[in-house]
Amino acid sequence: MPKTDNMLAILWMLRSGGKVTAQQMAEKLELNIRTVYRYIDTISTSGVPIVSEPGHNGGYSLLNHFIEAPLFFDVEEQTSLLHAAVFAEEAGYYGGEALHRAISKLSHHSNQEQETKINQHVNSLEVISGLRPHAMEPFLKELEQAVADGYSVNILYHKSGEKPLHERLVDPYRMIYWNHKWYVIGFCHLRNDIRSFRVDRMECLTVTETKFNRPENFSAGDYFIKGLLPTIEDKEGIMSLVLHGDKSALDDICQHWFLGHYVQERTSKQAVFLLEKEIIHTYVPYLLLPYNTSIKVVEPISLKKRMVEVLSELIEFHQV
Repeated sequence: MPKTDNMLAILWMLRSGGKVTAQQMAEKLELNIRTVYRYIDTISTSGVPIVSEPGHNGGYSLLNHFIEAPLFFDVEEQTSLLHAAVFAEEAGYYGGEALHRAISKLSHHSNQEQETKINQHVNSLEVISGLRPHAMEPFLKELEQAVADGYSVNILYHKSGEKPLHERLVDPYRMIYWNHKWYVIGFCHLRNDIRSFRVDRMECLTVTETKFNRPENFSAGDYFIKGLLPTIEDKEGIMSLVLHGDKSALDDICQHWFLGHYVQERTSKQAVFLLEKEIIHTYVPYLLLPYNTSIKVVEPISLKKRMVEVLSELIEFHQV
């Protein structure tokens, strides 16, 4: 472990508020006790108020006011950081190696009491996610660096269902993680407009030496959501979708990433949405079928007929 990490580890051990002997530090950090003494001298010289008490029950400690310095984290803060790391890792976070190093430092630099309490909390939480393609990690790291530094990137990209690769020069404004997939939002020089690109559809990525300026107050989230949700412009093509059913089922539907944006009215037993007619007849039937009899369509009648047609098609398809 580097010298700076060892000195930080000593500070973490002293931060517990109790006395710690040089021998205990040496055993914990697997160092020679003389090395520990040198580190303590260096830390003291830098201005850290380390108190030394000789004798049988002696040891090293910190003055109380320094224990509360923002450099350190209490048990609750450490637990929150570790929980966040669990979520980040399961979401396919690309900085996995650095994340593991940070977690190891938190664990290694805690005293026994802190470590026991933290492990109790961390082991109480698990996150289940799908398989993550690790081959994307180098792309994600390069993209994040390009976004941070403001450099354009060349990508070889294929659209959904298309085999040919398309070369694009993109100014990456932001990265987004949505629905278990990574996207980069930026200015596409080929289309002369802002576009979103799925990272798992990139075959090659090269960071250029060309700098770009990101638009002020640009919100990648707003752009992305607007791209997912159709705009309701043709008022004549808009109709009400009225659903009646169990409260829990309606809650689930009203929180759906798509339908949730179009809720107009909601009671404990009913929900009203305002949507385009085409969407109601093409998309909504497949969304409602998994709810079985817990949801009933009140309006429009045409949707009820469409759901019967969809069910008939499924029955015919799966007929033995």
